[in-house]
Amino acid sequence: MATITPEEVEHVANLARLEFNEEEIADFTHQLGRILDYIGKLNELDTTDVPPTSHVLPIHNVSKEDAVKPSYDRELVFATAPETQEGHFDVPKVIE
Repeated sequence: MATITPEEVEHVANLARLEFNEEEIADFTHQLGRILDYIGKLNELDTTDVPPTSHVLPIHNVSKEDAVKPSYDRELVFATAPETQEGHFDVPKVIE
């Protein structure tokens, strides 16, 4: 069994800015010990021929290529805007 002390649990809790009572510290000490035991069992597996992965399934970036294409007519777009100023949309101030 992997050993983790209540002092280590308190130290990690302090780093995470968490506060626990004595009962919670005892519970977490037991639970974290069991987690470390399980990780220890996983470390016993032979993974020499297993390639490292970050995902179980292959993931591909699905972004499309940039393509130059004509945009909307500027005068037509600004004609529908409530207000424009120097070639830009004029909107109310949001941040004071």
